[in-house]
Amino acid sequence: MTAARRWALRPTPPELVERYLAEGWWTEDTLGELLDTRLRDDAALTFRVWSATRPTTSTVGAVHEQAARFAAALAARGLDPGDVVAFQLPNCAEAAVVFWGAAMLGLVVVPIVHFYGPREVRHILGEARPRVLVTADRTGHVDHLATLAHSVAADDDLEVVAVVDVSGAGAMPSLDLASLDGEVLPFADLLAGHVPLAGPLHTGPDSPALIAYTSGTTADPKGVIHTHRSIVAEVRQLGDIQPPERRPMLTGAPVGHAIGMLTGLLLPVYRHQPIHLIDAWDPSAILDAMVEADLTAGSGATFFLTSLLDAPGFGPEHISRMRWIGLGGAAVPPAVTDRATALGISVSRSYGSTEHPSTTGARHDLPQERRARTDGRPLTGVELRIVDDAGTDVPTGEPGEILSRGPDLFAGYADPALTVVAVDADGWYRTGDIGVLDVDGWLTITDRKKDVIIRGGENISAAEVEDLVVRMPAVVEVAVVAAPDERLGEHAAAFVRVAPGAADPTVADVAAHLGAAGLARQKWPEEVHVVDDLPRTPSGKVKKHELRRRLAGDAAPESTGPVG
Repeated sequence: MTAARRWALRPTPPELVERYLAEGWWTEDTLGELLDTRLRDDAALTFRVWSATRPTTSTVGAVHEQAARFAAALAARGLDPGDVVAFQLPNCAEAAVVFWGAAMLGLVVVPIVHFYGPREVRHILGEARPRVLVTADRTGHVDHLATLAHSVAADDDLEVVAVVDVSGAGAMPSLDLASLDGEVLPFADLLAGHVPLAGPLHTGPDSPALIAYTSGTTADPKGVIHTHRSIVAEVRQLGDIQPPERRPMLTGAPVGHAIGMLTGLLLPVYRHQPIHLIDAWDPSAILDAMVEADLTAGSGATFFLTSLLDAPGFGPEHISRMRWIGLGGAAVPPAVTDRATALGISVSRSYGSTEHPSTTGARHDLPQERRARTDGRPLTGVELRIVDDAGTDVPTGEPGEILSRGPDLFAGYADPALTVVAVDADGWYRTGDIGVLDVDGWLTITDRKKDVIIRGGENISAAEVEDLVVRMPAVVEVAVVAAPDERLGEHAAAFVRVAPGAADPTVADVAAHLGAAGLARQKWPEEVHVVDDLPRTPSGKVKKHELRRRLAGDAAPESTGPVG
């Protein structure tokens, strides 16, 4: 039996602890206790998974009972509060069973994005060191068991691997894990014969509840640790700013990622709503589901909204179900919010990260110009600072790095060396994002530090260029990154997706468009690469580091050529 791991959590300054307790953000409730109470209250509500291959229609109560059975099965195997359980599953009922059941037992749950490969899984297993892993046999073209065979090491703490029959094979496939000193069995067998746990176990609210791995914009995913207090505060904070929409939301973001986990497995429970998941983001299928079950969809990263707006068959019956849309998790070009607003859709932008999930936002009853063209105001309990490279606060209206802190801020990284760099002694988290605060406290994100292109010593905002390029009639989506330049150090390069049937834009086309828009010539992209799709994180954010690697010579994308 492996002893529960002791994580090196960052200390919260005493004055902040006192404030969060006094304001009611931090309580003695654990995540398992919050979930169990509400799941019991809403047992009759629908739990549905929309899928072309494995559709499921059940109730919240039935899935909750299975979660309690899963908790009992792990308790019988000697797992105690603080032990780690991981899962790598698509959006399915079993993901809720594992997440809710682990929370009931006071375990540390580690969701793994279902399409992560051996490199990412190896890193997560080695760092988080779960005792139990629940995985799918196969999701689409991804063979999870083959991934696992290349990911498990002899010194891992894995004792049990439970396999969910997602592919419908109906039999336990062979799995050669010579390095695994433990048991491999079907997930159904793990639960069989166990009486559901009577109720959640109480554990210290300052102890870890969740390790959510970042979506891979850096070389290795970073394990972000949330305590029971921080994740419960996040659920309450996010739930309390939601619009008055009572339609259930169809969640397509992977539940193995922070956004899908929050919107699919936690927020509907908190808001006493039915749960609807879809296991593949198919705009046509989503439009059909919206009408059939009277659902809303399209919130999250910009991609989730624009893919619906651009889908064949999108019409008034969908617009009427998309009255309130929240966008965040990636850049939100004003052109997108303008388009949605013109259709009668109320858009509210927000800003956050896995480390600090709900940093800014805006209710839909606030002025449209502010909530659609800025990234919102600090949510209740959240503080922001904008600083220069020396850490000194800049004047109002000036850009600088965003520092944040609040009751939902993470407790540290699984790698404590990263925590020291990211959070200072006063509890301020260095986001790495560049933004501007106006006199009324509204925040506008202008760039990631890594998304600033430095051409001959002059900074170019990728977001500024993207917002103009995406307004070209042929362009559906654009990502602008820094390309190596022997003379200037860097120059701007644009990767674009074009509308079906439209001609590919050339560098000259883009230059003419940006020139007409009044953008300074030195900011114009000097390369244009037309692509079928852009590499994305699970939240829908474009993986710009992959595009930069392509330009550095690791892969050669199609190009229309540099500016002369």
